[in-house]
Amino acid sequence: MKSKAQFSINLKLVLICSFFLGILLLIMRSSFSSFEPSIPGIHLSNSTNHAQEPQLTTTSSACSSVVTATCNKTPPSLANALIHYATTNITPQQTFSEISVSARVLAKKSPCNFLVFGLGHDSLMWTSLNHGGRTVFLEEDKAWIGQILERLPTLESYHVEYDTKVHQADELMKIGMEEECKTVSDPRFSKCQLALKNFPNEVYDMEWDLIMVDAPTGWFDNAPGRMGAIYTAGLMARNREEGETDVFVHDVDRVVEDKFSNAFLCEGYLREQEGRIRHFNIPSHRTRQGRTFCP
Repeated sequence: MKSKAQFSINLKLVLICSFFLGILLLIMRSSFSSFEPSIPGIHLSNSTNHAQEPQLTTTSSACSSVVTATCNKTPPSLANALIHYATTNITPQQTFSEISVSARVLAKKSPCNFLVFGLGHDSLMWTSLNHGGRTVFLEEDKAWIGQILERLPTLESYHVEYDTKVHQADELMKIGMEEECKTVSDPRFSKCQLALKNFPNEVYDMEWDLIMVDAPTGWFDNAPGRMGAIYTAGLMARNREEGETDVFVHDVDRVVEDKFSNAFLCEGYLREQEGRIRHFNIPSHRTRQGRTFCP
């Protein structure tokens, strides 16, 4: 008889593989749908003799050849992720339901620009789900970056430092309520003490379609806390040229993540909460003059 531990591991592998296969099917369906109408004079032909192999046949009299659709190959990044998670017993910090909140948005927006606060066991998954896009990770622990990149060298990660502490949260909340923190600008030039200004310039220069705040450490008083990360994510979203940014905050069961996400990402922009994750959709404030910081 298998032990409970073995059963748990096998169940986890089945769920992870099913999740990635589902995303793969979405990618293939999206790619195939966008491919079909872009070629004039071509239509799908499904004969009974080739039920497993959709074909593209031309209607032009000048060409009678048959071209087989080549949309059934697994993207390398997704294949690597399947192998990685199928051969490890380490479970990502987010639950299946929590991951699904972000995955649904990625399925619609990818390939896109995705900024993640934190580098962890789920980083390869985010990069793979954003296949063809750019996924960047900001991590506070330099040694941890080395460990992760030794096993997963294709990830793009930068070491960043934070000068706040969780025990300063109440004071920083008061500062965040001041008028200078309600002014939308590039975080590098913001007068608000909550704005993080020591990231690589390319982080500020990029317009991010998704931002995940799952770092820095925030579970004890002397940890950096996510006060600045949450505020800066919201500022980047508002300061983009146009469009909207989906911002996700994990661990909202904790006081800092709960209060700061509601205050600076705004309850009016809240779209969904599942377990310990919240999803906000924040529009550009540069395309509409006079828009208030929170709706």
